[in-house]
Amino acid sequence: MADDKIEIENVNAPGRTERVDRAKYLAMRKALLTVLPEAAPGLKVADAKAALMRHLPDELFPQGKTAGWWLKAVQLDLEAKGAIKRAPGSPVQLHKAEPSKG
Repeated sequence: MADDKIEIENVNAPGRTERVDRAKYLAMRKALLTVLPEAAPGLKVADAKAALMRHLPDELFPQGKTAGWWLKAVQLDLEAKGAIKRAPGSPVQLHKAEPSKG
């Protein structure tokens, strides 16, 4: 069934899309946007992952399984869509884009 998949983008590969599990994508997206601050520099990816784990449904991510992969996939998709931004420099730190962004 096509409805259980969602098409995502990758900021590092413009124009390329991937079809992934809709429920896991939406759960991770909601968790990530819940924990990311609005102000730069934001959270380091590892800190974001630690913070969002408690927001993930255990039936989709038992014991946090595959959460790292899903976090990266959602991060790159939301960056491509302009919903989140990364601060300059290393390590990667993420924050929400301005609210005026769609």
